Amino acid sequence: RAAHIPDYRFPENAAGALAALYRRAQYLNVESPKLFEIEVDKNTAAELLQNAQSDGQGFLDQETTHQILAAYGLPVVEMRLTRDADQAVTGAEEVGYPVALKVASEAIPHKSDVGGVLLDLPDAAAVRAGFAEIMQRVTEAYASGVIEGVYVQRMLPEGQEVVVGAVQDAQFGGLVMFGSGGVEVEGLKDVAFALAPLTDQDVDYLLANTWAGKKLAGFRSLPAADREAVIDVLVRIAQLVADFPQIKEMDINPLRVLPAGEGAYSIDVRLRV
Repeated sequence: RAAHIPDYRFPENAAGALAALYRRAQYLNVESPKLFEIEVDKNTAAELLQNAQSDGQGFLDQETTHQILAAYGLPVVEMRLTRDADQAVTGAEEVGYPVALKVASEAIPHKSDVGGVLLDLPDAAAVRAGFAEIMQRVTEAYASGVIEGVYVQRMLPEGQEVVVGAVQDAQFGGLVMFGSGGVEVEGLKDVAFALAPLTDQDVDYLLANTWAGKKLAGFRSLPAADREAVIDVLVRIAQLVADFPQIKEMDINPLRVLPAGEGAYSIDVRLRV
């Protein structure tokens, strides 16, 4: 033990460890795994993380989070932080109607649960009424929370929704998660994990071992989604958490995946350092 040589008190543990090594050897011998080659702006991300101001739990604000994702080529939906109804209307005109409104508060992880999300607002009158409605609902449901305002976000076309995330494991480093997103993430528990950075075999594993990955090819009346865009997002998130271990956790839920060839976009993102 002083020489750090594994030893086991019981033969069952030794056999289990040997079995795991054998399965790993089989996995690697099928074909040498290949890392993806991607271009990222690591210096910009490093500067943003160094200068970022987090809340009491370590979460970064949405603007900084989006800038970090953009530095790594991750697609985000254009949004504006607004403090009153007039700013919300101006923001909606800038991003283009229809828009979604979403309460801006890092203390509220599930914004829809407290009435903090409104979708598909078509004009200025709907945005003004929606801003007031969200502020009233959230204040009543979450009086102790710090509310920064309301985000105005461009609405996206319909598509499949998945969740992509990552955490830093104490022993193994960056760990990437993929599965069914949106409101399904907690109910279905359809998730798979792989170590960062991802190889081609890791990506195949994540997609093949989740219903979210399988249905990207289409299912019954559900059209096929942009599988390559999902792979690109997975690879870039994995590289981000591998490059910056100070990122303790992050998740994109949902990642809206549009039809094949039309890309995927991060709708709601949380990043904690």
